[in-house]
Amino acid sequence: MSKILVQTGDADGFFDRARAAAQKADRGEVFGEKLTLSFEDPKRMFEVLSEQRRRLMSEVMREPKTINELSKNLHRNRSSISKDVGLLERVGLVTSHKQPNPGHGVQRLVCAVAAKIEVVATLEAA
Repeated sequence: MSKILVQTGDADGFFDRARAAAQKADRGEVFGEKLTLSFEDPKRMFEVLSEQRRRLMSEVMREPKTINELSKNLHRNRSSISKDVGLLERVGLVTSHKQPNPGHGVQRLVCAVAAKIEVVATLEAA
């Protein structure tokens, strides 16, 4: 994946994008290297994309890192890093997998799912 668009939007927008994607698939067209992640509530989007999580994503966008490396580079404890990685995995912004750590068991390597993440928030009067 080369790009992720994180945005705010409503259910109508989601279904419009899904319908357009289905029509594209029906025509046999190739999908681009772009994924859209939508949040209905801008507040929730900014909670998920907190400053610390954005810094974590920037680290793994440069190159994959282990939980230990992230903890050291970001000056945060391993538990907090692990929780943030879990949340970012659930929303689809990072992936992780276990790999051997010779002489020390296994370690968890965190990878970015895209080289670029674009964030767009639309705020409206309530």
